[in-house]
Amino acid sequence: MNGARQNLTSFSLALLLHVTIVGSFFLSVDLSEIARTPAPLSIKATLVTDAAVALPPPVEPAEAPPQPVPTEQDVVEPAVVEPTVVEPDLSEQARIAAEEEKRRQDALIEQRRLEEIRRREAEEKRKAEEKARQEREEQARRQREEEARRQREAEAEKERQRLEAERRRQEDIERQRAENERLRREAEAAARQAEIDAEDRRLAAIRSGATEAYMFAIQQKVVRNWVPPASARPGLECDVRVRQLQSGEVVSVNIVRCNGDAAVQRSIEAAVFKASPLPQPSDPSIFERNLMLVFKPEE
Repeated sequence: MNGARQNLTSFSLALLLHVTIVGSFFLSVDLSEIARTPAPLSIKATLVTDAAVALPPPVEPAEAPPQPVPTEQDVVEPAVVEPTVVEPDLSEQARIAAEEEKRRQDALIEQRRLEEIRRREAEEKRKAEEKARQEREEQARRQREEEARRQREAEAEKERQRLEAERRRQEDIERQRAENERLRREAEAAARQAEIDAEDRRLAAIRSGATEAYMFAIQQKVVRNWVPPASARPGLECDVRVRQLQSGEVVSVNIVRCNGDAAVQRSIEAAVFKASPLPQPSDPSIFERNLMLVFKPEE
């Protein structure tokens, strides 16, 4: 009884060892196939363990009997379990490939959608920038036109002010010219009237003998200041032009005609200068700056 139990245990252990070896070989051979194929491979094997064999509880013998030596008939070769080759599921591969294609198509559609969104955003941005640029250009154009208009108005106002100032200046010039002309006419009229009045007074003085008295007084003073030279002869008569100031001071003396020699003429010129200032007329209207004296010392 004990021998049969021991044989059964040995057989189970040997069978387990062979199954483990064969399974390891099968796994090492088919792992590459599993890695190459998307479908998983399953291996069906029957594993016999100690738990599969119901063993009665061991009875402790009082004394262990001697172990028999197993013979060739007692050794049972373990059964070789052939691995089950599972063919790959082509429908699963097609499903996976379809899913991969769908994901690729979805990704392509998403990429195209994003590109379209970016394109529309870029187009909208370009249109917004173009609109902003046009608005800036329009605003700049309006500003230039407004500035040109203000400049034209300023230039027109400046020209108007210039013309107004020129008009006022011409009016002032014309008014001043008219005033000057009026003053000139009045001055000329006053001067003519003064000349007329002076001439009237002179004529009246001549008629009254004042001029003769004035000229006689000058001649007498010149004669009194004359020192006759040795060459002077009786019957001496000379015409002398005398230029004097308003005060009677003599400025120049010229002998116009004389019957005496040069010494006599020099003595007459010296006598006129010695007589300066000449006597003043009783009537100022008959005063003459340029006098013509007739020098006759014998009178």
